[in-house]
Amino acid sequence: MAALRIAFEAPDSPGNSSVSGRKPIDFAHLAVQTMGDKALEIEVLQLFARQARQVLKEIVESEDIVRAQAAHRLKGAALAVGAVDVASVAGDIEQRPSDASHLEKLSAAVLEAELFILKLCR
Repeated sequence: MAALRIAFEAPDSPGNSSVSGRKPIDFAHLAVQTMGDKALEIEVLQLFARQARQVLKEIVESEDIVRAQAAHRLKGAALAVGAVDVASVAGDIEQRPSDASHLEKLSAAVLEAELFILKLCR
């Protein structure tokens, strides 16, 4: 159990916050969603990381209607785990799927969240 506590405390270092200045994952929100179960938090975050990568690929490769639907799914999954930056950019894509300028931002936000989650799981 101490290892889980250490893993969740370790990402406080300055190199672990996003471009927005926030951590890629809102742990307070995640704790509410998982009722404070740290093992469940890890499991949910790993599942989110895999899903985010798959949906990102779908968003990049799809046309507007499918892109908007995939962005909506990603936004919902991101909000569920507290990945607020991913959710924000996915919401932008959902609203304006033909605007390709958000694709790079979404890729960066997903990568940042994935790397953060990987740090937690080592």
